Amino acid sequence: MPWQGVNQRIFPRANYPCVVRLREKKSAETFNTKTENIGCGGVCVMLPKNIGMFSPVEMEIDISGEGGNINCDGIIVWIVRRQEISKDKADSFDTGIEFKNLKEEHRLIIDKIVQECLKKDKS
Repeated sequence: MPWQGVNQRIFPRANYPCVVRLREKKSAETFNTKTENIGCGGVCVMLPKNIGMFSPVEMEIDISGEGGNINCDGIIVWIVRRQEISKDKADSFDTGIEFKNLKEEHRLIIDKIVQECLKKDKS
């Protein structure tokens, strides 16, 4: 079945800003970025370049105030080029990353964050 939008996700996502250090495994290139959104299944980040579909990555996600850092692997599952309005700025890429080997304790922390954010959005 084709993807039918954010409300059809298995794992809901929340806009929760976190610093993410991402390292592409093939090239060892490192990026420092922030989350666009996060959920128990993965994260969306903005990257300055397209590192390729299905590229394996290592991530360190700084969950300030929620128990420190989350370290896990991931795989790029979608990429959308975002063109900047100004020609002086470089393009950037919304990049969806599916978590791999996420520890249960970290999944529970992310779930708590998402649930709290969703409650705030409903208020």
